[in-house]
Amino acid sequence: MAGTAGTPGTPRVLRAMNDRAALDLLLEHGPLSRTRIGKLTGLSKPTASQLLARLEAAGLVRLTGTSEGRPGPSAQLYAVDPTAAYAAGLDVTPHRIRAAVADITGRTVGEHELHTPGRRPARSVVQQVTDALDGAVKAAGLARSDVHRLVIGTPGAFDPTTGRLRYASHLPGWHSPALLDDLAAALPMPVEYENDVNLVALAEQRLGAARGHEDFVLLWNEEGLGAALVLGGRLHRGWTGGAGEVGFLPVPGTPLVRQVTKANSGGYQELAGSQALPRLARELGVPDVPSGPHHDVATTLVARAADHASGPHQELLQAYATRLATGLASLVSVLDPELVVLSGSTLTAGGEVLRALVQAELEELAAARPRLVVGDVREHPVLRGALESALAATRDEVFDTSR
Repeated sequence: MAGTAGTPGTPRVLRAMNDRAALDLLLEHGPLSRTRIGKLTGLSKPTASQLLARLEAAGLVRLTGTSEGRPGPSAQLYAVDPTAAYAAGLDVTPHRIRAAVADITGRTVGEHELHTPGRRPARSVVQQVTDALDGAVKAAGLARSDVHRLVIGTPGAFDPTTGRLRYASHLPGWHSPALLDDLAAALPMPVEYENDVNLVALAEQRLGAARGHEDFVLLWNEEGLGAALVLGGRLHRGWTGGAGEVGFLPVPGTPLVRQVTKANSGGYQELAGSQALPRLARELGVPDVPSGPHHDVATTLVARAADHASGPHQELLQAYATRLATGLASLVSVLDPELVVLSGSTLTAGGEVLRALVQAELEELAAARPRLVVGDVREHPVLRGALESALAATRDEVFDTSR
């Protein structure tokens, strides 16, 4: 097991491996009896009893009751102790920070949302982050020091060589070269940073439409257009963290966008990003185009279009599907993924109708033929991915009984 101390094959290491296997089974299946744990792990009853006693003494499992409805004496049931550790996640956008805390079982126990309007943050980013985290911690009835690990999801990505945020010029206050050091000094727990779309892919891989898939592309369309690339079961982040920033991708059908990082846009974003949908709808004569933030308008238009079988609404959906497939064709031609997951409110609003149109267009435009699916993780997917990432690292640490 990765990160396990000691010599492979020694009794201490083997016990730690059995402990982790049992804890993972309890997370997956819920409360289990000693006999059931023994059968699932292949351990004898005495060994399973010793394992459970060891985990109970370590504060990792606890008795939750007894089995009922079966012949013979009732069996004691064990479950992972949810208070063994806590992890937190943050989802950062230019307009708000959404925070949540989960116990070690993955159950969300506290949430908070901090609005951050304006081009110039009234409070420093460090203050915003700590305020958002503290709000979720307070809602959980905990203290900041109870959180073992924090994962922060942002647009763009922090360059691993410079520590500076790239590809997200629209996120005010997050570009200071000292930001990561300042956050590390202000927060008592280890902090990791990840691209928001990558976290959505992680959520879909662990909880949603990409479960069981080693190679897939997730296409995201909400406030911005982006992708996550999972190859061999692992996220591909690229040299500077910019893998998946497909909004900058030059595509047919739009003029070349030069100095894309200054413009914070590119050909694919201009062609198929949510800001293009209201203009396209007006050109096609779609009635009653609403006003408001472009991603909200785009989501409303796509949802309406998916409910209409003909007329301007259907023309809009077909045009949107063609634009989406135009950029996807480049991705799948290079990566040849097994699966493409469509996510983000502007894409999921189209449901199966939009998915089928994009699938048909992609099969005309690309030699590769991946299967397209609509993402399953709809409620706060960036935050859910941040929690899943934080929980995975926390469990690796807390569940390691070899130390």
